[in-house]
Amino acid sequence: MSSFWNHNISISVFGESHGPAIGVIIDNLPPGEHIDIEELKAFMARRAPRNDATSTHRHETDMPSIMSGVLDNRTTGTPLMALINNNDQHSKDYGNISHLARPGHADYTGAVRYRGFNDVRGGGHFSGRLTAPLVFAGAVCGQILERRSIYTGAHIARIHNISDTKFDPCHIDRETILRVRHKRFPVLSDKKGDAMYNDIAKARECLDSLGGVVECAVTNVPAGIGSPMFEGLENTIAHLIFGIPAVKGIEFGAGFEASKMLGSQNNDDFYVDDHGHVRTKTNNHGGILGGISSGMPIIFRVAFKPTPSIARPQETIDYSELKNDVIEIKGRHDPCVVVRAVPVVEACANIAILDHMLEYPNF
Repeated sequence: MSSFWNHNISISVFGESHGPAIGVIIDNLPPGEHIDIEELKAFMARRAPRNDATSTHRHETDMPSIMSGVLDNRTTGTPLMALINNNDQHSKDYGNISHLARPGHADYTGAVRYRGFNDVRGGGHFSGRLTAPLVFAGAVCGQILERRSIYTGAHIARIHNISDTKFDPCHIDRETILRVRHKRFPVLSDKKGDAMYNDIAKARECLDSLGGVVECAVTNVPAGIGSPMFEGLENTIAHLIFGIPAVKGIEFGAGFEASKMLGSQNNDDFYVDDHGHVRTKTNNHGGILGGISSGMPIIFRVAFKPTPSIARPQETIDYSELKNDVIEIKGRHDPCVVVRAVPVVEACANIAILDHMLEYPNF
């Protein structure tokens, strides 16, 4: 299993893309928390393949079966285990490339790491399919947080060279988060969303793929959550985010743009608002200072590479015989993973925030 552990919450994800099932075990959840199964399924449905030009034609229902840890729709406090069956595998698509390293994939590195015994069908344990149980875990954590008025929301910030409107880094409310959450194409500007959709469809027609950026915000996290150095909020969020296949970068607040600023431009001036709350006039720090929440919205952006599975001929190697070869990838693949990645980013943020919130005395 791949595990996020040695924290307040432990997450272990198991299975392969073309195995009989995938799943997750979540440990150390607080007992007595109500789990709305219909809300949980709705959250997971946002990650599921769409019947359009933006995603794979693999159709999985992603209906989780909760095997333990929930009784009468409340957490018991013991490990919560959920199983998701795989029902629509086309393993034959991988028979002719079992020893060919697909460019951009973990076939070669996985073969070296596991001495050639790794399951390459659909990417095996490296597949984006494994984000389904991760989303389940994040959906559970999200429900616990939302009862404390902490909301996580994300949108497509960019696909290829088309950018959406950004979140207002200082003023993000629950309504903004819920409005974009329920959109089929999760963008703030529907006009930009239409252009992104057409760009993805064009890439698919050209047997190519696109990457992009997801922007995520978490509201109402109180100041004082997190720790310095190795146990900071940024560390935990980044740790989980890099568990998502295809992620290549993350930035908080102004991110890399801060490197172009003067200190007087990057620093966020403090003030006390009319309600007696400490705020900052800008939010270049992304809601985190010294690894600890400041009380401002937590803002970060995640970069995704283009889907590596493209149907064009590509040069590669046969790693079983150590010779050069050419590969033509078949199968069903997303021309752009960014659309379906939005709830995955939210899920990772939920896990990270709840993990730290459990240390908060008044949680």
